[in-house]
Amino acid sequence: MASLHSKKSDFGERHENLSTSSSNETEDVLALTVSNHPGHHQHYARRGSMSLEHYSVHHIYGDLDSEDIDMQRIATRNTILSELANRTGVEELDFHHDLEKGKEALIPESAITIENAGEEFNHVDPELITWNGPDDPDAPRNWPAFTKMYLLGIVSFYALVAPMSSSMPSPAMPEIAEQFHIDSPTISSMVVSIQILAWALGPLAIAPLSEHDNIGRKLVLDISVWMSLFFNIGCALSNNTAQMMIFRFVGGLFGCVPLNVGAGVISDLYGARSRNLALAGFVLAPLLGPIFAPIVSGFIVQSLKWRWVFYVLSMFNGVVALIGTIFLKETYTPTLLRRKAKKLRIETGNTNLHTIYEIADGETMMSKIMLTMTRPIKLLFTHPMIVGLGSFMAFTYGFMYLMIITFPTIFGKVYGFSKGVTGLMYIPMGVGFFLGVIFWTYAVGRVYESKIAKNGGVAKPEFRLPCLFPAAIVLPIGLIWFGWSAEKKLHWIMPGIGSGLFAFGFVCVFQCIQSYLIDMNPRFAASSVAAAALFRALFGFGFPLFANKMFDKLGYGWANTMCAFIAIVLGIPFPIFCYIYGERVRKWADKRFETSQRLRDQKNLRRLQRKNLKKGHEVESDSSSQ
Repeated sequence: MASLHSKKSDFGERHENLSTSSSNETEDVLALTVSNHPGHHQHYARRGSMSLEHYSVHHIYGDLDSEDIDMQRIATRNTILSELANRTGVEELDFHHDLEKGKEALIPESAITIENAGEEFNHVDPELITWNGPDDPDAPRNWPAFTKMYLLGIVSFYALVAPMSSSMPSPAMPEIAEQFHIDSPTISSMVVSIQILAWALGPLAIAPLSEHDNIGRKLVLDISVWMSLFFNIGCALSNNTAQMMIFRFVGGLFGCVPLNVGAGVISDLYGARSRNLALAGFVLAPLLGPIFAPIVSGFIVQSLKWRWVFYVLSMFNGVVALIGTIFLKETYTPTLLRRKAKKLRIETGNTNLHTIYEIADGETMMSKIMLTMTRPIKLLFTHPMIVGLGSFMAFTYGFMYLMIITFPTIFGKVYGFSKGVTGLMYIPMGVGFFLGVIFWTYAVGRVYESKIAKNGGVAKPEFRLPCLFPAAIVLPIGLIWFGWSAEKKLHWIMPGIGSGLFAFGFVCVFQCIQSYLIDMNPRFAASSVAAAALFRALFGFGFPLFANKMFDKLGYGWANTMCAFIAIVLGIPFPIFCYIYGERVRKWADKRFETSQRLRDQKNLRRLQRKNLKKGHEVESDSSSQ
């Protein structure tokens, strides 16, 4: 016990030298920590079969008095913080190298780099709560396949609600415009597309909440889908244009959350090698939403009043919300471990049991939100890969909504179909999406694995891009086929085939670029994806606003031909440049963000160290006064 008391006087010196702490200090504190736990290694080795008794204060600390236990805990915490601070400040974090080795970070990008929920510190901290080894059945990636599948299904339905809401009113807009006295085609288009504008803003403010260990995925998803329901009901009860647009915009803010958080759920459940198929299924839902909704809406408007479009949408939204609230499970590891620690604190009476995230995350909720909101915007304007590839994705997304909003005019006025039959004309586009997901999921995966094999087993993000080249040809063909078929009033199946070809190529653009943005820097994957989502949502909102004027002036043939040329210019030169020179450019751009984040991490950890050592001084002072 004397050794522990002799170390108390070291806290002042440690505090003074905090800014220059080194690995030697970490080793010194580590020696102090471990030396006072003679059975600690045996304790760690038995974690897989530990009973509640092993988490008790008496079992961990034996006959140490409360003051010595407090000092021991402070020293233990300082060991962890010192190690993480030194690692963050000194080591050159190479996320590209980690990707090549098949490693991935399971952490929010605003937090420090902690692998495997902090299991590396189990031998240092006996009160640290982690999974009981890599095969712990409570860890989400070890859940049964059936459990993962039904959770994926629920999240996919959550993600289906917003895309359905985005295009559901399209067939009903003539009736809505008549009742609300909307004379401007631009305003009519804005009533439909304003929800997509909300998709650009919602993820920046709401989605980051799911990466807080005290909140998690489920709560954010459940609240978002219920709020979507309330605002969809509000749309059904709207009495003027302003009310309709406000309800649709706010509903879009909440409705878009599953589109972003759902990808995080899949990451929680599946590793990088096994999540390709899961992601393909999840991506299919938001792609089919804008296609399926007008089919249903067309028949509703034909038989009932326009308000029933939103009533039916609300019924579907309500069923999804109810099923999800009851059956969806939390999947986020920091949240699950926090709950595990809380349960063990109650059952054992040891109130100091904790997770690595509770002691080593120096970011406040507000700073996390601010970081998550500002970094995608910064990436959008400064990262060459996101600017180039994001432009291609954004334009393609805008072209999709241009095509979708022209269906009622083309097949209703040019071909003279009823609203119900006009809705059926979205089916070829849906078939294109469905076949595209199946084909491109296989093709992209096959090409990726082939490139890795030829590169000696080393993976590179650029290996995701080769399939973009044929897609950049198929997509313009679909646009030209659709436009000139409608312009020349060919058989209705011809524009249908054109829309299907476009959808088939669109899937490849979406999958390849999305995968590349995730792979190019796993630490900032969420911000990279959010930046691209912001880019394409702005295009998805803006393009429909000028669609009617463009088609009236140029006609469907030349307007779509112009879009096809833009797709070729964006879809061929820059992806080729990325494939050849992309590694050099992305590493140059990523290094700036990595350096900035390392400095931020180190600052937060040093602040936690100072707080921890200040507590040590207080304990020491109380001991001296007694």
